[in-house]
Amino acid sequence: MLRIRIFLLAILLFSFYINGCSQKPKATFTVKHTPLKNFCGINAFEWDFEDGANSMGLDSTRLNLIKNFTCVRHYMDWDKFEPEEDHYTFSPVRSGGWNYDTIYTWCKAQNIEVLACMKGCPSWLQHSYPVDERDAENVPVRYKSDFSNPESYIEQARAAFQYTARYGNNKSVDPKLIHVDATPRWTADPINQVRIGLGLINYIECDNERDKWWKGDKAHQTGREYAANLSAFYDGNKNKMGPGIGVKNADPSMKVVMCGLAKADPDYVKDMIAWCRENRGTRPDGSVDLPWDVINYHYYCNDADSKGNHQTSGIAPETSPAGPIADDFVAMAHENAKDMPVWITEAGYDLNQESVQKATGINDKTNEQTEADWILRSSLLYSRCGIQKVFYYELNDDNDKSGTKYATSGFVNHNTKTRRPSADYLYQTTQLFGNYTFQASVSSDPIVDRYRYNDKQMFVLAIPDQKGRTTSYQLSTGNADSAYIYTPVPNGDHMALIKKKIVQSKVEVNISETPCFVTTYYIAP
Repeated sequence: MLRIRIFLLAILLFSFYINGCSQKPKATFTVKHTPLKNFCGINAFEWDFEDGANSMGLDSTRLNLIKNFTCVRHYMDWDKFEPEEDHYTFSPVRSGGWNYDTIYTWCKAQNIEVLACMKGCPSWLQHSYPVDERDAENVPVRYKSDFSNPESYIEQARAAFQYTARYGNNKSVDPKLIHVDATPRWTADPINQVRIGLGLINYIECDNERDKWWKGDKAHQTGREYAANLSAFYDGNKNKMGPGIGVKNADPSMKVVMCGLAKADPDYVKDMIAWCRENRGTRPDGSVDLPWDVINYHYYCNDADSKGNHQTSGIAPETSPAGPIADDFVAMAHENAKDMPVWITEAGYDLNQESVQKATGINDKTNEQTEADWILRSSLLYSRCGIQKVFYYELNDDNDKSGTKYATSGFVNHNTKTRRPSADYLYQTTQLFGNYTFQASVSSDPIVDRYRYNDKQMFVLAIPDQKGRTTSYQLSTGNADSAYIYTPVPNGDHMALIKKKIVQSKVEVNISETPCFVTTYYIAP
């Protein structure tokens, strides 16, 4: 009997070792947080700024909608500014006649940060493929090129140099390296001119979702292949590809953002880093020489299983894996990339109830109000986790009648040029609390987070689920006389405000799934 007990104890101890002791404890480190305004970005296109009937000028009704957001991810087709190889057009672009100079100048004047997402495979590069394999989402190389060789991406890296030379901050680029097509399309057509160092763009993204497995081999890159791509895009593979190649050779201050990953998997980035360690080596401080400055992924909260199957609906962010995934990316950046910033450049929900990404009304809330709750709580969740910037998908619906996933993810009503509640909530939050930065979580259910801006403190409170649950919470506020409770409302510019007396350093706050913000001082709307 004793032998049996000893044997069982040995098994137990071995199991404990395998499942516990052999696992490294999760490293603790200081997470960097950024102001709430960084979590109110939007994806947009040229036609969200300009009317196609007068594409050289800005449209004030469209601009009024863009003003509701603090940063814009410009979904920019490479084909537009290089419609023919080595023929660059920006103002106007040859395809559609859009005026990039004017769009970016206006954004800078409005303090709206632009992330230029240079995406796609231009038509002239597609023509190197057999007719039945041409696709704008092909890996941007000539047909049968080696995806693992940085030299294969020279055309894209050259275009990135031209774009950066124009819109970056370096005014000393050699004009002999700049190629602009000054040919007019018709009589009195505006002429493209060489312009250098306009100082309008600080971030450029190298393509979009290059891990697109659903498009087949011609459109999918492994992490190692995409790292080779970035090595060319970043600095011409450490300046081995000749003059006029790569972003950093046009403007060393321009930040390169890796493509938003369709599958939010930190291991893909680890594979990228492994390629760089082998092929680019290390910097003087011993860190791997990485050819990008921002880690980037996409995540849409829904009820799909762990393999991405069986999706039927969008879900509240706190009930999804969004938080743990964000934590994993931030930890990976700390452990492998010197705390490189992590962004999310696509997130959101659909309104059409046939979509598997839909937000559905809860109790007396409409679908739009539920979507607004989940969007704002997504921003708060990512702020808490240490993500540094979020761009939602997208400004306008692709098709407001369609049940296709992502077709009704818009934040505004195209026909009336008005905000939806999701945009109302982000706008109202930015106006009052955009400069506040996350400090600590006081409670997880209900959510009670503490923020600070200079010497001012603010709390945000919300219920983290989708059941229509409400509760009250005794919030410790200190020795102030009164508390001011701000709650976002649909169809308005200003949050609702309730002033309550503080009793014995606490105030009772009624909490719902719509976040509310509590201060001990009045903030004028």
